[in-house]
Amino acid sequence: MTLAAAAAGALVALGLVLIVAGSLPTVRPPQSTGLWRSLGRRWETVPMRRRLWLGGAVLGGFIVAALSGFTLAVVLVPALLLGVPFLLSAPPSREVELLAALDRWVRLLATSIGTGKSIRDAIFATRSQAPSILRQPVERLCARLDQRWTTRDALLRFADELDSADGDAVAAALAIASSRGGVGTQATLTGLSNTIQDRLRALREVATERAKPRVVVKQVTIITLSVLVVAVLFNGRFFEPYLTPLGQAIALALATAYAGCLVVLRRKATPPPAPRFLRA
Repeated sequence: MTLAAAAAGALVALGLVLIVAGSLPTVRPPQSTGLWRSLGRRWETVPMRRRLWLGGAVLGGFIVAALSGFTLAVVLVPALLLGVPFLLSAPPSREVELLAALDRWVRLLATSIGTGKSIRDAIFATRSQAPSILRQPVERLCARLDQRWTTRDALLRFADELDSADGDAVAAALAIASSRGGVGTQATLTGLSNTIQDRLRALREVATERAKPRVVVKQVTIITLSVLVVAVLFNGRFFEPYLTPLGQAIALALATAYAGCLVVLRRKATPPPAPRFLRA
């Protein structure tokens, strides 16, 4: 009976608190600055799986620091779980993707022009078949042509949007062919497509060769981290010198040096883009 009375009293008190809280005026939080707004929008675009991984990495750093007394684990563990997989992953190859898309689109244009269409009509006819990476640039190219831009100016702006030497080659070939009334355009585009395929094959071979050192470094990193984990589990005294302030400074310096080596490796594995030769 006493327990029921106490529960009823608690519910009544909670109801009174909620009524008072609901009757108070709502205070709007201050407007966030541009930096925080930008960070908030970027955080919203992060997939939930990556958010969980980030939260787990930060939590793991605090847990390791609390259990081992190694204060720098708060920083090193998240950096290890987040940075090392990124640095050892294959860098994005926009040049290869764009080159493959240009090859497909050029072949579509050559086929369409072979049926008797002009360059302008062929661009409109193939815009729905353009690869995904070219879909929006081609749509904007068609919009400019609808707005009575000259074919040359529209193609130059199209090349600027692609921001690629290979895109410049395609735009220049189409602009020159349009200025000549489309004479020899199909043969020009076919030859250009063959050249693109040769360059695409060369870029893929280069990417394969560049991936070999990254695979070796990945294997060495996995072996090193496995040895460190085993040593922590079965011989914790091995890391006792690193628990001192000087030891933690040395550990931070070693980790920073290794991360710097991985950054240099990733930059070396990312070839610089070829210089452009067209400007609108």
